[in-house]
Amino acid sequence: MSAPSMSAPTHNRVILASTSPSRLSILRSAGIEPLVEPSDVDEDAAAAQLTDPSPEEFVMHLAESKARAAWRRREEEGRNSPSDVLIGGDSMLLLDGKLQGKPYTVEETIARWQQQRGKVAHLVTGHSVIYQGESRVEAAVTAVHFGFVSDADIRAYAQTNEPLLCAGAFTLEAIGGWFIDKIEGDPSSVIGLSLPVVRRSMEHFGLRVSDYWNL
Repeated sequence: MSAPSMSAPTHNRVILASTSPSRLSILRSAGIEPLVEPSDVDEDAAAAQLTDPSPEEFVMHLAESKARAAWRRREEEGRNSPSDVLIGGDSMLLLDGKLQGKPYTVEETIARWQQQRGKVAHLVTGHSVIYQGESRVEAAVTAVHFGFVSDADIRAYAQTNEPLLCAGAFTLEAIGGWFIDKIEGDPSSVIGLSLPVVRRSMEHFGLRVSDYWNL
């Protein structure tokens, strides 16, 4: 009696090359339960490959580096399927002409908020979507109007630890939402992943996003 053959996946798969809870939450709320594939990219080494990039070029390069690393590892291990779509992303805040990433510490979060309160900055999110080894890269830029937050609220927010691992030291969808007066642009890109950008990328490959919903 021969062994049963392994069946193909029952649905098309999206692979998220990120461990960001916000990016995972965005996809889940939009009908997709992705496989999470950490990228394990040295961001400093990837950044050193560029010479005088624009903010958009910088985050797109990091997103592409993360996506490519995850795709190559899956390819080498024979885990890619022809219908798989892999998404990599990277976000940074452009404030006063300088890109800022994650603050990591309470002290740095406080310093960032004291600098950015009452100002308008731009959250720049790079996306790399890979399908059958071909990638499409695009950046989304959204204006963020920060409220003029008191020192007491800044310290209280920093001590929640919520913003420590967030680009720009804030969230839009959680506690940080109290301190964001307005945004101009795509709200999902501020959270970490632009659904319109991902949809356009999938359409570029002739795919329908609805075919990847896990409903």
